[in-house]
Amino acid sequence: MKVLSIQLNHVRNLKNQEIIISSPIQVFYGKNGQGKTSILEAIYFAATGLSFRTKHSSEMIRYTKNTLSCSLGYQDQFSKKSLSVSIENEKKQFFFLGKKISQMEFYGNLNVIYYIPEDVMLINGSPSVRRLFMDREISQINVFYLQQLKKFSHLLKIRNKYLKEKLYQNEEFLIYEKEFVECGSYLIEQRNHYLQLMSSFIKNIYQNLFDKEKELQLQYKTFIEFQNDVTLSKIQEEFWKEIKKKKEKEIQYGFSMVGPHKDEFIFLLERQDAKLYASQGEKKSIIFSLKLSEIDILSKNKKEMPIVLIDDVTSYFDEERCYSVLQYLYEKKVQVFITSTERLKIEADYYRIEKGEVYENTSS
Repeated sequence: MKVLSIQLNHVRNLKNQEIIISSPIQVFYGKNGQGKTSILEAIYFAATGLSFRTKHSSEMIRYTKNTLSCSLGYQDQFSKKSLSVSIENEKKQFFFLGKKISQMEFYGNLNVIYYIPEDVMLINGSPSVRRLFMDREISQINVFYLQQLKKFSHLLKIRNKYLKEKLYQNEEFLIYEKEFVECGSYLIEQRNHYLQLMSSFIKNIYQNLFDKEKELQLQYKTFIEFQNDVTLSKIQEEFWKEIKKKKEKEIQYGFSMVGPHKDEFIFLLERQDAKLYASQGEKKSIIFSLKLSEIDILSKNKKEMPIVLIDDVTSYFDEERCYSVLQYLYEKKVQVFITSTERLKIEADYYRIEKGEVYENTSS
């Protein structure tokens, strides 16, 4: 896939403008606070309907305005297409080829991977940060997973309400609990499958690009110990056992203590928890390996290369490492959008950003 154009209207501090894209690598450069990261955020938002900077997309709307729209023209293996997301009165609308569609139909048409300095929280942050990341990535290749994720969130709220109100013997509660187990078991099965795919890629990427002497692993922790032959029915069986074991405590505390909302993902470097033992440099390399592994997974499942966004690339890679990473992406024929405080010593199209305005690109 290749982005051909970006159309922005009332996005943060950016001027309303259209940016024409024609190169595999684009570098948006300028001083801090000029709008570089907002360009990448707008691309991600137009492709997914989500922001990587805030949970509340309405915060992207320029001060004094109450509407926003971001549009992308892009080329896939078949033809030229367009995606657009707008916000008006805090309501999102999604468009594909100019036609209004649902969020479910929208998500996953154009796959995007982003890397921002704050991504180190995928290691240092809470389990919920890692769950959110994994859920978003799985949803890009599996729309049914996204549907079940939303369903599980709804069922979890209902189940917690019944537990809190001591209505756990109610007939309706038993019906919801059955759905809760079936839906939650599917999420766990898919997470395990995705982690198995990712583990082989992440290990090889880390050793090839960052440290050939060290082994990186990704561990999935849930209530079941996974074996190669674990089936969905087996997960459901173990789910029911765990619920039975924890039921008294659930009734006592009034919330669900078993399920995928309690899962954890742990990065192990040389079999040690990276959160506790890895250096800052190693953590950055681990996260980048994680993001690069998504390229292989997405291309394998979607038969298309995703778009890659890298914010403030010079803040975590020296010149040599930066070149090796970009060479890796170039060889995979991945289109890359980069922000930097200065021009880089790489062949790319360069866009200078000053006070929210993108100036005519120059090649180098």
